[in-house]
Amino acid sequence: MSIWSGSSELDRVAQHRHNEEWVAQLWQQENARLLKVTETGEFYTCDGGRRLRLPRPFVTFDPQRHYLLGMVADVPVFTVLSLPEGETHSLRAVGHQLEERERDLATVAVSLVNWHRHAGFCPVCGGTTRVINGGFARVCTRCGEQLFPRTDPAVIVAILDPDDRLLLARQGSWPKGRASILAGFVEAGESLEQAIHREMTEEADVELHDLRYWGSQPWPTPRSLMLGFTARSRDGHVSVDGEELVQGRFWSREDVDRAEAAGELVLPPSSSIASRMIAAWRAGTLL
Repeated sequence: MSIWSGSSELDRVAQHRHNEEWVAQLWQQENARLLKVTETGEFYTCDGGRRLRLPRPFVTFDPQRHYLLGMVADVPVFTVLSLPEGETHSLRAVGHQLEERERDLATVAVSLVNWHRHAGFCPVCGGTTRVINGGFARVCTRCGEQLFPRTDPAVIVAILDPDDRLLLARQGSWPKGRASILAGFVEAGESLEQAIHREMTEEADVELHDLRYWGSQPWPTPRSLMLGFTARSRDGHVSVDGEELVQGRFWSREDVDRAEAAGELVLPPSSSIASRMIAAWRAGTLL
């Protein structure tokens, strides 16, 4: 099972964050901390990306710019959109080496900052919006429509053939040698299972059975929730579409070990759910 299956140490204080005065008081606490995020989704770090850089806020609280992530123990943590300064990293680059609670903080911070950058205007009437609920919502100043951070569900599937080989494929835009398990977005009015069958048929002409949920991972660049599944191919047949996917085949564990050692295969970064699922398959613990 994936590492995201447990509860988070971050208390989002949803029952209190609507109170702007209460949020402002947290900002003024001596132990308050601020995580700065850039417009490209990188965040302030130290020690080569092994820890978050979390200084104490030193400016006046602005509820339209400073968003409350929540409390870690008794420490209030905020985030803000900022220009790059000093060491910054992305979740893709350093998510695997952050402590779990710091990874959670970075994920929420990047998600919120990215959403606010694109939610300044109401989708109903075009009016300007302002921040409410400590940064977890916006409201239109003209029509009163409330907006909430979006999450786009996507399925990612580790597909095994009858010989327990894993399907890996390469997108045309990827560097030579890079490959991963298959993924795709859930469309409107579609269940997760329907999305899996549609995406895998469209991209690789794979007929599946024995779908099982495996785990999930928030992926805030831009705003996805990756929902991991395992599945079996009925006959081991695969034929990529030649558009989104340009290569795809089933690999044995020995094939993967040999190609990776030779530099011919580049697998997903270890911060991703794809990497965790592939590692579980290699260890014989995926199912």
